[in-house]
Amino acid sequence: MTVTLDNVMRAVDGIPAIRDVSLTLERGTLSVLLGPTLSGKTSIMRLLAGLDKPTSGRVLVDGKDVTGFDVRKRSVAMVYQQFINYPSLSVYENIASPLRVQGKPRAEIESRVQEAARLLKLEPYLSRTPLQLSGGQQQRTAIARALVKGADLVLLDEPLANLDYKLREELRTELPRIFEASGAIFVYATTEPSEALLLGGRTICMWEGEILQTGDTSKVYRHPDTLRVAQVFSDPPLNIVGIEKHNGSVQYAGGVQAPATGLYAGLDDGAYRVGFRAHQLEVATGIAGRHAFHATVTVTEITGSESFVHLNRDASNWVAVLQGVHEFEPGHLLDAVLDPDNVFVFDGAGRLVASPRVAFSSEVFGGSRQENASTNKSI
Repeated sequence: MTVTLDNVMRAVDGIPAIRDVSLTLERGTLSVLLGPTLSGKTSIMRLLAGLDKPTSGRVLVDGKDVTGFDVRKRSVAMVYQQFINYPSLSVYENIASPLRVQGKPRAEIESRVQEAARLLKLEPYLSRTPLQLSGGQQQRTAIARALVKGADLVLLDEPLANLDYKLREELRTELPRIFEASGAIFVYATTEPSEALLLGGRTICMWEGEILQTGDTSKVYRHPDTLRVAQVFSDPPLNIVGIEKHNGSVQYAGGVQAPATGLYAGLDDGAYRVGFRAHQLEVATGIAGRHAFHATVTVTEITGSESFVHLNRDASNWVAVLQGVHEFEPGHLLDAVLDPDNVFVFDGAGRLVASPRVAFSSEVFGGSRQENASTNKSI
């Protein structure tokens, strides 16, 4: 089975919510819609489900135009951030409801409900009604009902946002296995880059109703086509500084000058913007280096295992992430150092012209460890 959005546009009150989107989803795949609020993720899901009709363009299933088909005629299950359950039914009956509509045998219903309840840790609550559950338990019930339905297309619109941290982390690691085993098409919307990385699959990076880049999640993360993609796929926000290359040297905005080594060596003379994520910025006191900047601490956020140090440098705000607990008072002076082999370089139009050569091996990303070779020195 394939589902295709063919040059789709959707406008609400004359304002485009989706702009010329073309996208094909195949059976057995997981696609993550990644983008900030109002980037068009939910609008795409509603078009895929048949809840909305595009202003222009077509929706195809296995090549057949289903643009005007009612949602009830499609094999779709959808889970929203805000849980939706039948308040008068028990948790068991909520989960079993799509199976009963399908006329499944009692033994199969029992088996599939129990398996979904076990997976989502709902076994102690099967006899309760939704009003007797916490918000997180109600959301788990909605997810379980979608999974047992056995739909060809499963849409999950930020489904873990209302769950407690521990369960959210458990489900993030468990969901890819569920997706693979089901054989359905899964589309998962999130605003969190770390969640996209944990889920894997394919990432569809969105901004203001447009698809910026599509591809293997790790590839999009490591090689963003544009500055905007790098910004969408960075949390904490991407750090940015302007540079001018001329005659074998680079001058950073703010006056720091250094030899054009590393990635800079291959650039033509001209103006560029350099982007670097929080883990790519080394900070300490008294660091010697040509690509070093004096910066002032504005705030330090301590999460327990990491410290996020917010810096102000020449009217630019940067963030560095350090391992362990580091307490800096606002106004504390630090040196921030860039490795010219471990940055993203974008041209004047925002297109990627150079990306890090350093192999990823111990990156801290949004509180979750990923692969990155650069490490921050202890202070």
